This record gives sequence, structure tokens and C-alpha cells, in this order.
Amino acid sequence: MKFGLMIRGQHKAGDEMRLRHADDLALVRRAEELGFDCVGKASHYSSQPYQMVQQIPFLAQVAAIAPKLRVLCGVVLLPLHKPLDLAEQLASLDVMSGGKLIFGAGLGYREVEFKAFGTTASQRVRRFEENLTAIRRLWTQDRVTMTGSHFELDGASCSVKPVQSPVPVWIGANADAGIRRAARIADSWFINPHNRLETLERQMQVYKRELDRCGKPFPAELPIAREVFVAKSRAEAIRLAGPFLEEKYRAYNAWGQDKEVPAGDAFDVTFDKLMEDRFIIGTPAEVTEALAATCRRIGCNHILVGPHLPGMPNSLALEQMQMLAEEVLPTMRQAT
Repeated sequence: MKFGLMIRGQHKAGDEMRLRHADDLALVRRAEELGFDCVGKASHYSSQPYQMVQQIPFLAQVAAIAPKLRVLCGVVLLPLHKPLDLAEQLASLDVMSGGKLIFGAGLGYREVEFKAFGTTASQRVRRFEENLTAIRRLWTQDRVTMTGSHFELDGASCSVKPVQSPVPVWIGANADAGIRRAARIADSWFINPHNRLETLERQMQVYKRELDRCGKPFPAELPIAREVFVAKSRAEAIRLAGPFLEEKYRAYNAWGQDKEVPAGDAFDVTFDKLMEDRFIIGTPAEVTEALAATCRRIGCNHILVGPHLPGMPNSLALEQMQMLAEEVLPTMRQAT
């Protein structure tokens, strides 16, 4: 069983980002000290009402200050980019981290991002698959000739090759079609924190059927991200985390993210309904049992938690990490 820390790095407009970035790096350093296995960083552009530093430079700094940790791009919005640029940036990150990169990739869903990068939602699946194919070829071949819908490689080469061969590829997906795609062309499905557990249980059968159809084994590493918050009582955990989670998911609803999840999992509901079968909040014993139940039901063996929510004091996030490391993770590791 592995445990990762997701750094969303989402901070309120008007905050001094130099200070908030220092807060995020403090979480990273503490994650290494507490024995976490990896640090992941999300990516979005035009992220109002939040500020956030970009993914690849952040993870390069993580590799420098916490060299024991794997670094996860969680996730690259692959259709927005050109494959040679990403191949070289990600290979550079793998070199800088000593071969500890996990390449997480996703389709994206926001019109403001598609328009800014000169594409559309209707083109995203084709561009995603073309880019992933091109990046893998650039990492493994000396010269690549390939014409895609939005690029042309004419004997192109990747200036730096990754240390790992292959670099693990996780595809983040909310909808069934994306989950089947992850089974076909990725090393693992990166299970999102947004869908309810009942939905994920059904979708796991979609994933397994597609693996079987492709003749692929179940992955050795199956990651899941969850919203986790622990306190001395469940009521205290909800009191502390509730306002931050509620505000965050209101922003996600405004972005249109819940249009990408299956029917019944939308975010435009009361907070009690939003928590139901989705967030893991409570005492250390309750959180441990809920995480163990999630692993039993879904089959995941790498749990990524994000203790810092937009607007939350960093001291509270650090307390979360300490409680998880001391009172939850050891029991989980021993049980599995």
C-alpha cells in the first residue's frame, strides 16, 4: 500500500503567492519526513477564483527539495499541448527526479482552456491519443516521423530521454468512455476524487472488462485520489473541513466539472449530499475503516490525499498530515 500527497496549490485571489508557494513546499518537505511515497500536482489554466503555480516547474522543485518522493503530474491536460514540447519537459523532469516521474494525463473539460490553446472539446480525444502515441515514440525512438491532426514530426528527436523505460502512464477519467481508454492505452486508471464510491464500484467493472478484452492484466499499481479529513470527532472534522470543501466544489461546479461525471454524482447539491459516499471525513479509526473499505471495494493500492484546501491555514493541513501519518497510515499498511 502506498500513500501520496496531492498538492492542488489552489490559493485565493489576492493572497501573496510567494508565501502560499512556500506553504506548499512546507507540505512537500513534511510529506517526505512522514514517509509518504509521492507528491502529485494538479494543473489548470485560467483558474479563477484561484491562483496556482504551474505543474512541471513545481514538481521540478519538489524533486530538488524532497528527492525520496516520486513526482506525479496529476494530471497533464494532454490535448492542450504539442507532443515534442511535453516529451522533452517530462523527460527532463524524470531526469531531475532520478527516474521517479509518474505521467498522469487527462482530457480536460473547460472551454476557456480549449479556446486559449486553439482547440475544442470535440477534438480532445483525438489529440489526446495522438499526443500520447507521439510522446511514447519520442521517448523510445531516435527519430520520429509522424503526422497528427495538430502537429508534424519530421525526423524529430527528443533532446533528453527519460531515466525510466517506460515511464508509468496513469490516465485520469470520470466517465466510462475515458475509463475504457485508460484500460486500453495506459498503465493504470487514476481514479478521481469526485465520483461516489458506488459509482466507482460499477466503473471498476467497466475497467476490468476492457482490460480483459485487451488481454491486459490488472495493474500492479492502482491509484485513487480521495478527499480525506481527520479530527478527534466526525463533527469536528466536518466543522473544520466543511466550509473549505463546500467552497471548492462550488468553484468546480461553476467550471462545469460535474458535467463530466456520471448522472447522480453532480456537485450542485447540499453539502450533506455532496459528502455522501464521496468524502472520507471523521476520526482516525473512522477514516482508516473507510479507506480500507474503499480498497476492498475498488482494489486500489495507492491512495492520494489532499490535506490542504483553498483558503485553509497551512498549520491545519500540516496537522492533518501528522494525524494521517501517525494514526491512519501505519494501520492501513499493516492491514494490507
